[in-house]
Amino acid sequence: MLLILNVTRSLGVAKKSYDTTISLTSQQIEPQDQISNSRHNAITRAVAMASPTVVGINVTSVKTYYRRSPVFNDPFFRQFFGDEAFQKKVQSLGSGFIVSADGYIITNQHVVENALEIIVTREGGRQYVAEKIGEDVTSDVALLKIDGNGLPYARLGNSDDVIIGEWVIALGNPFGLFDISTKPTVTVGVISAVDQDFGRRVDRIFEDMIQTDAAINGGNSGGPLVNGLGEVIGMNAWIISGSETMSASIGLGFAIPINRVRRIFKDLMNYGRVDRSFWTGIHYDVVTPNIARYLGLKTTRGAIVSETDKNSPAEKAGMEVGDVIVAINGRDINNFNDITTIIDNLDLKAGDVLEFRIYRPRRFLNIRVKLAPLQDKYNGKG
Repeated sequence: MLLILNVTRSLGVAKKSYDTTISLTSQQIEPQDQISNSRHNAITRAVAMASPTVVGINVTSVKTYYRRSPVFNDPFFRQFFGDEAFQKKVQSLGSGFIVSADGYIITNQHVVENALEIIVTREGGRQYVAEKIGEDVTSDVALLKIDGNGLPYARLGNSDDVIIGEWVIALGNPFGLFDISTKPTVTVGVISAVDQDFGRRVDRIFEDMIQTDAAINGGNSGGPLVNGLGEVIGMNAWIISGSETMSASIGLGFAIPINRVRRIFKDLMNYGRVDRSFWTGIHYDVVTPNIARYLGLKTTRGAIVSETDKNSPAEKAGMEVGDVIVAINGRDINNFNDITTIIDNLDLKAGDVLEFRIYRPRRFLNIRVKLAPLQDKYNGKG
């Protein structure tokens, strides 16, 4: 604008110079209006929709620590007395999001593990004491409840409809900043990948994870990952930081798909836990070289079905004795033990479907087995 004024002054006060100044000034205002309007885009609208549903979570919990007694440094005494255990109260923080008008909140199980007290902070700074309704270690999902009516709640999307490359927004409470600003922190990125399988990590199973480069830091766990429509498509769970001593984002964040969270939520709401006992009715054994030759197989990979329980899911699906299982849900079975390993690394429960790739002499078949409740095996249905 100074440049325009200087130019104008150098042209004198002729009408032609005056008209030029007006023309230049009007051209400068119009782009500003366009920029101002463009600031209100899909991202800002999605943030405005999701932000009131996000909460900060402060947890007081008890952790057990171990210290070695100097009296028992001798290995001989340590085998009898071991290390001294002691418990200590610790403070931790995380994020969550409201999923019902009456105050149900979803977060990560690891955020509220062993919690003695859970304090939830809503946008605006109002705090509540939260009750833990249920938790599921395997899926890393927990359900909390605060008192309230008419609360803003998140709109849940469809994580099966996620598009690689689409814009996403991570909202939460990184490093406890929610307590300072009384609003969730917002970071923006894209969907980097989907269906990322990490299998079992200690007691938790991470499969079909959504990967994003939106910055996710310590305290973001349990917060929502939102698409451009303001819909929650995932729950931020963890990051790869590249360092054991740093928890800052390097663009490798992972979220639990909201479709799985929704399924777990229903069980936690109804039962406070998730029942993962199920029944297939399949008995299997090693494929020996003799069995492989008899069946015309060139390899001993896989596991042979030795028996199927009567009226079991496997029998109803058409599985037969002598079938050789070569893959489950697209994962190859190289040896007998792989079946247990693969199933242990899947987040399964009654009602889910396993797809078996089997070899039956001279042909391969795909057989879908719907898992039945374990009690069906004992209550006359099996």
